[in-house]
Amino acid sequence: MQGVQLRVVFNIVKTSDAYSSTMTSPDQSPKPVPFTKTIFENNILTLEMPSYKIKYIGEWKGNKLVGDFEQSGHKFPLELSRELIEKEQIKRPQEPKKPYPYRSEDITFENKEAKVALAGTLTMPNVGNNFPVVVLITGSGPQNRDEEILGHKPFLFIADYLTKNGIAVLRYDDRGTGKSTGDFKTSTSADFEKDAQAAVDYLYTRAEINKQKIGLMGHSEGGEIAPMLASKNKEINFIVLLAGPGMSGSKLMLLQEEKIAKASGSSESEIQKTRHINSGVFDIVMKESDMEKMKIQIKEYLNTVKNFPEGTNADEYGKLIIQQVATPWMKYFLALDPSQFLQKVKCPVLAVNGAMDLQVPSKENLNAIQLALEKNENKKVTVKEYPNLNHLFQECKTGLPDEYATIEQTFSEDVMHDVLAWINGVVK
Repeated sequence: MQGVQLRVVFNIVKTSDAYSSTMTSPDQSPKPVPFTKTIFENNILTLEMPSYKIKYIGEWKGNKLVGDFEQSGHKFPLELSRELIEKEQIKRPQEPKKPYPYRSEDITFENKEAKVALAGTLTMPNVGNNFPVVVLITGSGPQNRDEEILGHKPFLFIADYLTKNGIAVLRYDDRGTGKSTGDFKTSTSADFEKDAQAAVDYLYTRAEINKQKIGLMGHSEGGEIAPMLASKNKEINFIVLLAGPGMSGSKLMLLQEEKIAKASGSSESEIQKTRHINSGVFDIVMKESDMEKMKIQIKEYLNTVKNFPEGTNADEYGKLIIQQVATPWMKYFLALDPSQFLQKVKCPVLAVNGAMDLQVPSKENLNAIQLALEKNENKKVTVKEYPNLNHLFQECKTGLPDEYATIEQTFSEDVMHDVLAWINGVVK
């Protein structure tokens, strides 16, 4: 999936008059999940798991099953055998290895208002005191403190790079993720902003930290949360936006879909069909607060659409898009305009983007960020675009998300060199 190998294990048991089965994805969770239907007739195996929208149909040929695995409308060829399958070893040469040449302390701090305990890691140089510090804020989706994705650990790399160069770093698991408590599914960017403030509050309790030199560094959605917090907390000394959004979530999502579709080879007519449909869906999501009513309105709207992208219909498209958009996070994100916060940020700002970023397209977002900060007459702003880098700041060929896992590089050292130099210039 998206360039990452995931092993799948089916355990099938025959009783006197029927079959039962479970599925395990050992690279995601050791817990087996039962199929509700297991039928084996005329050498054809049929398995169904409606709660996860999973179906498998395979034919028994010799000593293996040959068939198709389907989930949420996506179908993949899948062969099953009794042989032990080993995953291909992923190369991640930039991943730091223990023992680290600095102090690394696992800590816990609390968002008291939400009653959420956030678990993280504070790294500091071995020698000295009164360190400037950076709080790392993750992108969208449930992320651990390393912002681990597709075998990459970009926040571990960033923390390692900065700490080796004299800057302390606090990174933490998102609420409801890793060792942090709380419910991620019901949370929005506004909740994550308060979690970031709790991280800053924790740093005020540490004698090793220079309280006048606390900065925020956010990636993707984290690059939206950082100015949200800095616009309210004037004690924040600086912010670094790594592919941070500069436009409203609804505009960004439509632009993102268009850029990815174009890079994937979709025709202009197909791109415009999808854009038209999703514009209507986003309008419903932003206007309707009741989730169940929202789902009904989306289904009714999709039933009026005459032209669907090739290979889809109202029912299939509806199931897929409702799963994606009918959430508190998406409702908040689509309506959120980062410029309202950027216009109130007074501290130094560094905004960087990869020119091949298809998720937060570089030119459009950097221009929007710069324009918002200029309205605020903030003169301490640096904006830079890097050629050939994608959303994860990897050197790439296409910029497509499917490429992320196949690239060995985790994060561009050229970008980190510039980020370090800029921070040192601010905190000197």
